[in-house]
Amino acid sequence: MAQSALAFAAMGAFAKGAGARLPVSELVLARGLVSLALSFVALRRAGVDPVGRRPPRLFARGVIGALGLAALFFALARLPLAEATVIQYLHPVFTALLAALLLRERTGGGLALSIGLGAAGVLAVARPAALFGGAASALDPLGLAAAVAGAFLSACAYVAVRHLSATEHPVVIVSYFAWVAVASSLPFALRSFVWPQGVEWGLLAGIGVAAQAGQVSMTHGLRIMPAARATALSYLQVVFAAVLGVLFFGERPGPWTVIGALAILSGTLVALRDGRRAARSAASAAEASPPAGA
Repeated sequence: MAQSALAFAAMGAFAKGAGARLPVSELVLARGLVSLALSFVALRRAGVDPVGRRPPRLFARGVIGALGLAALFFALARLPLAEATVIQYLHPVFTALLAALLLRERTGGGLALSIGLGAAGVLAVARPAALFGGAASALDPLGLAAAVAGAFLSACAYVAVRHLSATEHPVVIVSYFAWVAVASSLPFALRSFVWPQGVEWGLLAGIGVAAQAGQVSMTHGLRIMPAARATALSYLQVVFAAVLGVLFFGERPGPWTVIGALAILSGTLVALRDGRRAARSAASAAEASPPAGA
């Protein structure tokens, strides 16, 4: 999940750079095309059936993912990289709720604390006027709305991946998302197509490669860990995004953004400690249990 966070932060940086001139539909199309090509190679190497065992559910996951990606790219085009990434990270809150409702996953006290810290961090960055008054943020409202919508759709996609990973190969799940993204974005991209220039070609390729790496890493992580805890670990993407924003876009996060990022990082550390404690407890319980038939 940490590897996935780094890859997705890089994808956000590439998308922000390309989105300065290119339309969102073109970014989604480029991301889907690169991912589709890489998925084709991975499917051949793995020797698995690309159709999968549950095509309708795989298709639905692809639609959710494509919509979430479009919302995220729209937010990145209108907000600073660190702020867009932080606000989009409401998704662990949504994921925990959806996982509890749909997957019947239990949430411990440590996980609840990590989600609370993460949500507090998001509020510190967004700074809604109702809570902060004159210190409210001047962030673009449409960008904020898109980031929140992307967060909810990401949570839906995470829960779907967690559900599908019990029966589907990770590359099959990723490939469905790729071709759905291509099919859904192509008509819009053709309507408002802008020919990429110079470094923009590299940025578009970077979006696809980084996203593919993040998607596969995330799918493997969700295959091993409960959905709520795994997505809490992905808070690390916020830290990576802030660093990339400083290095490549000259964005200097304000004090509230720093406070929010620290809260989110604290939540990540709590989730890690809670996960290790749960693993040790499970191992101790397994050792203490008598063998079957005893």
